[in-house]
Amino acid sequence: MLRTSLATLFTFGLVMAAQAETPPAATTVEIKNPEGATLGTATLTGAPKGVILRIEAKGLTPGWHGMHFHEKGDCSDAEFKKAGGHVHGDAALVHGLLNPAATDAGDLPNLYVAADGSVTVELYSTLVALTPGTDRPALLDADGSALVIHANPDDYAAQPIGGAGPRVACGVIK
Repeated sequence: MLRTSLATLFTFGLVMAAQAETPPAATTVEIKNPEGATLGTATLTGAPKGVILRIEAKGLTPGWHGMHFHEKGDCSDAEFKKAGGHVHGDAALVHGLLNPAATDAGDLPNLYVAADGSVTVELYSTLVALTPGTDRPALLDADGSALVIHANPDDYAAQPIGGAGPRVACGVIK
């Protein structure tokens, strides 16, 4: 009887453990300036319908900055051009959160940097996934991706990057 009860409890425990939810995938990346100095971090957490992005940084120019996910996890050059274009999946790239024909999965809201050069923000994108396995482009694919912060704000419409200008900070997502 005791043996049967222990076996039942053990089996129940295994079933309950199997039903427990796996914690969401997450990764933290360093955000660097063109000189290679670390400005802060971006933490990306996979969610059922997108990615939660939390940025904490210092040393950026105050004001509004465009921000996008770029297609390659490479920030090794000073202009961050090796990060490629915006993440966009298989379709031709059409930019703009306000553009009804947009296919740009890398689009993100503008980032506001305080007068002291610091920023803390948390936002959500439904346009990408952190890991493969959905119909959205995955940031953690074979060659990774990059979070790129631009010098100017994104107007959410103009092609190809909404007037966001030069790339001033970059974080490799791998």
